[in-house]
Amino acid sequence: MADPIVEIQQGKLRGRVDCDYRGVKFYSFQGIPYAKPPLGKLRFKAPQPPEAWSGIRDATKEGSECYSTHMLLNTIIGSEDCLFLNVYTPELPSDGHQSLKPVMFWIHGGGFTTGSGNTDLYGPHYLIAEDVVVVTINYRLGVLGFLCLDDPKLGVPGNAGLKDQVMALKWVQKNIRDFGGDPDNVTIFGESAGGASVHFLMVSPMTKGLFHKAIAQSGCCLNSWAWGGVNGEILCSRLEYSTNDESTMLEFLQEVPVDKLHSIDLIPKDVMRVDLRRPLGPVIEKISPDEPAFLAEDPIDIILEGRYHKVPFLLGYLSREGMLIELVTPKDRQLVTDFQEAIPFNLRIPKGTVLSLETAEKIKQYYYGDKQPSLDEIDTLYKLHTDNFFLRELYVVAKHHAFTSSEPVYFYKFCIDGPLNMLKNIAGIKSPGACHGDELSYLFKASPGDGFDPNSDEANNVFRMLKWWTNFAKYGNPNPQQLDDVIDVHWEPITYNKMNYMEIDYQLKMGQDPDGDRMRFWGEIYGQNKITFKS
Repeated sequence: MADPIVEIQQGKLRGRVDCDYRGVKFYSFQGIPYAKPPLGKLRFKAPQPPEAWSGIRDATKEGSECYSTHMLLNTIIGSEDCLFLNVYTPELPSDGHQSLKPVMFWIHGGGFTTGSGNTDLYGPHYLIAEDVVVVTINYRLGVLGFLCLDDPKLGVPGNAGLKDQVMALKWVQKNIRDFGGDPDNVTIFGESAGGASVHFLMVSPMTKGLFHKAIAQSGCCLNSWAWGGVNGEILCSRLEYSTNDESTMLEFLQEVPVDKLHSIDLIPKDVMRVDLRRPLGPVIEKISPDEPAFLAEDPIDIILEGRYHKVPFLLGYLSREGMLIELVTPKDRQLVTDFQEAIPFNLRIPKGTVLSLETAEKIKQYYYGDKQPSLDEIDTLYKLHTDNFFLRELYVVAKHHAFTSSEPVYFYKFCIDGPLNMLKNIAGIKSPGACHGDELSYLFKASPGDGFDPNSDEANNVFRMLKWWTNFAKYGNPNPQQLDDVIDVHWEPITYNKMNYMEIDYQLKMGQDPDGDRMRFWGEIYGQNKITFKS
């Protein structure tokens, strides 16, 4: 079969034919530039539209990943020239098919410092079988994506990595018809930092009309780890360059070799700390005279006042998100012994004060009682980190969106503990529960693994996730038209007085108020204090 050719606004692309998990063909177009390479004076700046090319561009291989450390292999990978996306489609208009298919736009996780949209973790071979077009993207990471300078006139107010995502969505609007995708039915979905990105896109004024449904997996824009701050001075000091002038600072940083930039570790080694604001991540921008802001207000205010993009929204968490600590923190530093470190920074409680000491004691007593924290009770630590890093804000966000939106909000708790739980297996965790990221292997084919046997007991778990996610993308409702042996429980959205959720396990169950006792405890902690993400 001849390689498929598609012509988009910038020129012609040559793709290739691949096969999904069933052996059915689909079309793959990889390494498509959606923005001008952010090099030289464009380093740290908002992305610029892509340039045209002559002839036929090879789109049979993935483009460079964005410069970072690989999240699993711990090796330096990628390039600054990395603003590429991949499109996978079951059918092309040239095949004579006229109906346009729903588009699922994937945003990868990785703490805004690592990851890519490539098939080593995010193969489309499962989702594509449900008759949708799948788009995966790269966006700038770390310093390259989230340098933030205080002077808005310099054009580096922060959030370049998020603006990359906006540019990729604009590319989809202009070009996805040529791949058989429907620009009027785009679902953004992502996990961890990708889930937070989805939520940031929902509250940003830059994204109106660019998407129509949203799925946030294990991340939202209120999570403490999803925030950075002004960081040019600290970066320069680590590079042993001293200046108080941000214009001079920017010139210096735009000329520093990328490997030297990347070698400066601005992220604390103890990444499982909610009391520290990360120096790299999304920010509330100061208004620039030359370009619109991705986010210029505290998202808390935007959400409470209902001034976000109201689209059908699906979000949720995994039963033991906090198992992530096994992948990011050495054993000898995992235990929380000073519970002031368990007080989120956005509560603005100064350490050492009476209020800080009292709040720390409340947290310690709630999770451990009079016992001393010990790794012998590791599940208690997993629960604390599940709540403090992920669930608390997801729970609050789901409620607030349900109260302020005219569109349905669906919530889930993923509890499956099976052979496809990739991150749990990589970490060698034996405790029961689903680890942060474990649901990904039920949606994507990862090249390190062998996929799943369609005739196995585990297949039903994959089929459910695929049906729910793609039904939501098609109709704004995850439920199938009729219940069957695979999906035998109707998924109810949250209502004004019922925090409904789907418990995703080998046996499905609709419930109310997931882990509600723990959430009420945190509600009391937060109810006493005003929170804000403003620097």
